[in-house]
Amino acid sequence: MSLELAEALKALQREKNIDPHEIVEALEQALISAYRKNYHIEEEEEIEVRVEANYETGDIKVFQKRPEDKKEKDVTPSNFGRIAAQTAKQVILQRIREAERGAMYEEYSGREGDIVTGIIQQSDARYTLISLGKVEALLPPSEQVPTERYRHGTRLKAYITEVRKTTKDPQIVVSRSHPGLLKKLFELEVPEINEGFCEIKAVAREAGSRSKIAVWSSDPNVDPVGACVGPRGSRVRMVVGELWGEKIDVVHYSEDMGEYIANALSPAKVKGVAAIEEQKSAEVIVPDDQLSLAIGKEGQNARLAAKLTGWRIDIKSESQLKQPAEETEEAEEPATASSSAEASDDKEAATDKPEAEVVQEEKPAEDENTDEKVETEEESASSSAEDTADKEPKKE
Repeated sequence: MSLELAEALKALQREKNIDPHEIVEALEQALISAYRKNYHIEEEEEIEVRVEANYETGDIKVFQKRPEDKKEKDVTPSNFGRIAAQTAKQVILQRIREAERGAMYEEYSGREGDIVTGIIQQSDARYTLISLGKVEALLPPSEQVPTERYRHGTRLKAYITEVRKTTKDPQIVVSRSHPGLLKKLFELEVPEINEGFCEIKAVAREAGSRSKIAVWSSDPNVDPVGACVGPRGSRVRMVVGELWGEKIDVVHYSEDMGEYIANALSPAKVKGVAAIEEQKSAEVIVPDDQLSLAIGKEGQNARLAAKLTGWRIDIKSESQLKQPAEETEEAEEPATASSSAEASDDKEAATDKPEAEVVQEEKPAEDENTDEKVETEEESASSSAEDTADKEPKKE
């Protein structure tokens, strides 16, 4: 090993942070294999071969010991420098690659849950590759936002979900739909969160459409919502820009679940909340004109509020709350009326029963009178017909 090679190893230590002693050890093992191959010494033969490489001077010596020998012999070939140079080149390149892979893995292995900035290099139906500089990150379809279009050369931020160690470069899996991305973006934009005055308690996200975060402040003089929104909405606007227009609601966190649920349904105004702690469910009463706002488009606002609080939320309007009571009253009124009507009918039946008997007794008399009237009418009709017949001949 020449002095130039020794200087090169020192340079690798400075630039690549590669330990030169590791390279020397690997080089010695490679030179032993090269010596056996070039001088036809089989592994089965009981011949010990050792290579000694001096890191400081650059000298390389080969020692050999046969079974009958008591000491090692220096058997360094005169042309061994050429073999050593070729072997050293291969070993150093391999070690450099391995060291770079290990360094990249160590750099990102402890960063799960962090965000990185990269440039889109390739995008197709299977995956999207994002260049992070020395390494590329993988954005799988399951971690993509359906409303986003990833074009080549676009710069974006992503959330690291997993770092895998492979035989080649480390594989870094990132996400654009993870709720942690929203939380980390607010931590970057809001200094009060990094300083410990404010804390993001919960995040509910439907990536690409709308999200809600619940914030809390340990200092009563600091408004957590105002700190996250920023002057004239500047801070939340930066986060919305990074998420390509996703709507974000920032609400107050509270230990009182009734108040917390009412805040979570913002921007709708809530009249009252009846919380059932054992079932983790709540019934929320809102004004009639706030019902659609509380539920949201396709139930999105209520769904995000349930995710944010972890409770089941049932939303009703004031008119819906009154309707069951009115139906109960209406059901009771017909029942009372029917019972009173039945009682009066019984009384009338008891009173009118003798009269019905009397009427039945007198009925035959009425029938006789009716027959007499019919006979009289027939007689008068026949007499009038005779008179008419007598008059007609006289006219002739």
